[in-house]
Amino acid sequence: MFIFEIMSTATKTSHIGRKISRIRELRGMKQETLAAELGISQQSVSSLEQSEHIEDEKLERVAKVLGVSKEAIENFSEESIFHNINNFNDNSVNNGPLNNFHCTFNPLDKVVELYERLVQAEKDKVAYLEKLLEKK
Repeated sequence: MFIFEIMSTATKTSHIGRKISRIRELRGMKQETLAAELGISQQSVSSLEQSEHIEDEKLERVAKVLGVSKEAIENFSEESIFHNINNFNDNSVNNGPLNNFHCTFNPLDKVVELYERLVQAEKDKVAYLEKLLEKK
């Protein structure tokens, strides 16, 4: 069972199309957008994302559109992202230089301030519309 899990993980991590798909999703990019940038159809992008291997030239073009390096796609793994996020949080909040960070304003005051500005904008809008109605 353990050997199967290792082989399964190795197979998953070597599937370049899945890596492209996941990076595209993390970038908030739709298949249609990637297709348009590459000058191919959405169906071709779908096929590309189902491919286990992709030729280097095509991978370079995809990487450029996604804003990453070819190596970043080849070495991409979900585990490393979560590891980096956890380490970033650990280092920046608990152990890092921002350890003594304190908020210098009351967030509730900011909410009230924004609310008052919104109310004032609505009052100005109503006054403007009343003025337009008076002209007719």
